[in-house]
Amino acid sequence: MPSPKADEMTEINVSNRECLCSTEEVNFPANMRRLLLLLSMAAMLLFAMSGPTNSEVGIPASNGRWYKGNTHTHTLNSDGDSTPEDVVRWYREHRYQFLVLTDHNFLTSVDALNALHGADERFLVIKGEEVTDKFGDKPLHLNGLDVAELVTPQKGTSVVDTLQRNVNAIRKAQGVPHINHPNFGWAVTAEELRQVENNKLFEIFNGHPHVNNLGGGGVAGLEAAWDHILTSGQILYGIAVDDAHIFKRPWDRNAARPGQGWVMVRAERLHPRALLEAMERGDFYASTGVELSELQTSQQEIAITIKEDPSAKYRVQFIGKDGKLLREEVASPARYQIRGDEGYVRGKVLDSNGLIAWTQPVKVQDN
Repeated sequence: MPSPKADEMTEINVSNRECLCSTEEVNFPANMRRLLLLLSMAAMLLFAMSGPTNSEVGIPASNGRWYKGNTHTHTLNSDGDSTPEDVVRWYREHRYQFLVLTDHNFLTSVDALNALHGADERFLVIKGEEVTDKFGDKPLHLNGLDVAELVTPQKGTSVVDTLQRNVNAIRKAQGVPHINHPNFGWAVTAEELRQVENNKLFEIFNGHPHVNNLGGGGVAGLEAAWDHILTSGQILYGIAVDDAHIFKRPWDRNAARPGQGWVMVRAERLHPRALLEAMERGDFYASTGVELSELQTSQQEIAITIKEDPSAKYRVQFIGKDGKLLREEVASPARYQIRGDEGYVRGKVLDSNGLIAWTQPVKVQDN
């Protein structure tokens, strides 16, 4: 909304407005006009100096419904083993609410798939693409979610430049980018990831068996990389995906199978833009199997309630600057009262069978 012009505020005359108490013209004295002008200017200054919005500090802005989805999936249109229809059917039958098809450098049409499998507020297929690029021998892959057109690999002069060019191209195509499996081929360091601008999402977990989520050989795992980036003051949200390629060998643990990781997004409705806008403001959690029944975040408190499996036990960790463990709870709901000196706070829920859920970081404003 444009700000009021100063000359419009210097003269306040209500003689031509309807007034229930009088039909006589009312004129404020000059000193009153000056006082009102000063008050208006002070209010505008306070608004301009106010802190970041909720979306800038990772606080959800919606009280909508939860939708389960996967944002990284392959079909026969690139290197998957199944047709788009078979892939969509798998997710529909396994109680997902949305799916993004992201074949390598190929944009699969989803209109017919939605006509066959889509249902209002029940299931949605979203178009997407895995922009598959490289710098030297380093594979650099980014997903473009809900892009309006095919995005070709942009090439670049370094790892960061290549990633940035592709992020920019995805944005130009009206899509939402996320950076995929940074440790695949040991391609992207935490510091390189930190330097990419206008990107809010990256994979904290990828279900492909050969992408090195946990790091090794002196290379940080993806959670440690995440904490490095968050400690620098940059807010980046972590997603979990299955990166499914193989649907015909569900028994093969060495195959990139479906159902290994997903996101639970809180959005106002099951619509591509509503879902992606919610993700870009951090209104979701990532999971490899743990489910939450409630998640509340604010600048004062984070509260996590687990949808418990009776056969499992749980730990809830609250993590802050430099990856420091701030608090660990075994009760649900688990609560953390924000002090103001943590830098950021994120939650991690671990169950006794190795499954995990990650909540998104809240950037803490210094007291």
